[in-house]
Amino acid sequence: MARLMLVAFDPSEVALGHGFASALGIPFDVLLLSGADPAEIGAERTLAANLGDVPPADSIEDGVVAQLGGYSHIASVSSMRSKDHLPRWAAHLGAAMVTDVIVVEAENRFRRPIVAGSMIETVEVSGSPIVMTFRPSGFAKFSPNGTAAADSITIPITDRTRRVGASARGGARPDLTAAKVIVSGGRPLKDAETFERVIGGFADSVHGAAGATRAAVDSHIAPNELQVGQTGKIVAPDLYIAAGVSGSTQHMAGIKDSKTIVAVNIDPDAPIFENADLGMVGDLFVVLPELQAKLAGKF
Repeated sequence: MARLMLVAFDPSEVALGHGFASALGIPFDVLLLSGADPAEIGAERTLAANLGDVPPADSIEDGVVAQLGGYSHIASVSSMRSKDHLPRWAAHLGAAMVTDVIVVEAENRFRRPIVAGSMIETVEVSGSPIVMTFRPSGFAKFSPNGTAAADSITIPITDRTRRVGASARGGARPDLTAAKVIVSGGRPLKDAETFERVIGGFADSVHGAAGATRAAVDSHIAPNELQVGQTGKIVAPDLYIAAGVSGSTQHMAGIKDSKTIVAVNIDPDAPIFENADLGMVGDLFVVLPELQAKLAGKF
């Protein structure tokens, strides 16, 4: 009998996974690796591991895989964490893996973007289980219709890999994958202090998230966790403001599901203008403060 295990690294991913579970159309359970059990989770069964800061992939691989037996489908939201963990589980299980699912056509047939989103391929999988990551922006929001009490479980942590430290910036800003408004910046921001003042300040004023291009991250202008794009986070906000972003193929692959894209760039020939709903040619250091003032109090 087909059954899905939805693996969530934190409670916010449970909510994001409901639409996918509904589209797949089979009963599902939830394995919540970290965080408190959200109310009305909607699954028939919830297993809460309470791992806190989820350890490196290989240190919990055996313990997680032990919870996945008997499931025909194993899925998680597309993210940097799932890209690290799920391939290991698939290899451990000898299972096929499909990444970045955006459409479910059948229990074993899915559609996913390739070539940085310029093409969509249909993948049909034979065999079981099927391990998947999915883009939540591809699925309708789903309201859970039931409640399941969480069962606490213990997942052993080995000493194969040990995290010696972690750092993140962004404070109380929403996560990029859940934000309704994202203000994103590129290499013209020049340094981390300027990025935080201009992009971070704008994001805070509209209660949004700050994002960055790969070029900005590679230049140490912005931290890695803010990278948006094919090799970063896939986002789908109501409003995406791109300042000093040229619009590379890999970046556009990460923002194409945004409802409205506003681009600010001094180069009138920047590729991003081909995909923007609203484009403004000008110096971002002049345009952004004016735009920020006009949007003040709107969100």
